[in-house]
Amino acid sequence: MTSIKIVTDSSCTMETEVRDRLHIHVVPLSVMIDGVLYRDDDDLSGARFMEMMSSAKELPKTSQPPIGEFVELYDELGKDGSQVISIHMTKGLSGTVEAARQASNLSKTNVTILDSDTTDQGLSFQVIRAAEMALAGAELPEILAKVKEISDNTKLFIGLSSLNNLVKGGRISRATGLLSSFLNMRIVMDFDHSELIPVVKGRGNKTFTNWFESFKAELTKLPNVKQIGISHADAWELAEGFKKELEALFPGMHIPVLQTTPIIATHTGKGAFAITYYLD
Repeated sequence: MTSIKIVTDSSCTMETEVRDRLHIHVVPLSVMIDGVLYRDDDDLSGARFMEMMSSAKELPKTSQPPIGEFVELYDELGKDGSQVISIHMTKGLSGTVEAARQASNLSKTNVTILDSDTTDQGLSFQVIRAAEMALAGAELPEILAKVKEISDNTKLFIGLSSLNNLVKGGRISRATGLLSSFLNMRIVMDFDHSELIPVVKGRGNKTFTNWFESFKAELTKLPNVKQIGISHADAWELAEGFKKELEALFPGMHIPVLQTTPIIATHTGKGAFAITYYLD
């Protein structure tokens, strides 16, 4: 039986212990801060990056991994005859999945490329389940079907304390960003098929807490909530508060609270959070 190995990119926010235990291979993107290029790997922690970004002269710039790095990894993983499933953040945010696809055509290894249609812990849901199934000896079609099922049943909400970074990075119009900065607005958005759809906006943190109350009410009506993940960009206290309330609703569920990756934090800015869940 041919083994299957799992590859993803560094926008995939997950616990390092889980990554290592499941032998998940991560290809890092890069981030440039004031002219210096850093790999988005274990040497650049989320906390360290937030400090560097806050003191940077301009907004950091992110870049996808080079095609050659994918080819090299795929070839190495396939030396023993293994197949590879490579799952990446949505093409709406980055060209990473397309770079992986081009690399798969150059590699000697049999590689299946998947666009997760999401990022952060939403991506990790797919990657972790694929790795668990691969280690258990599941066949390729079975793993691909489960990953698609998770993708189809995942929701990601993002809360931003400011739209400044999205504006500077060209993700939304400048006029909207200036309005938000002037009014000190908070905004919660539904990340749906690479689109940021505003759900609520308002002044002060009550915007987040009020949205969260309605979010909990909706969540309790849903059947079979399999997993929830919370990520943040220097908003640990807020994220921990969300976790405690969600644990009360779903006792026994492990809900990771993780500092998001530099790639994501570059666009969200400080004080942001994301809550992701999927239905089984």
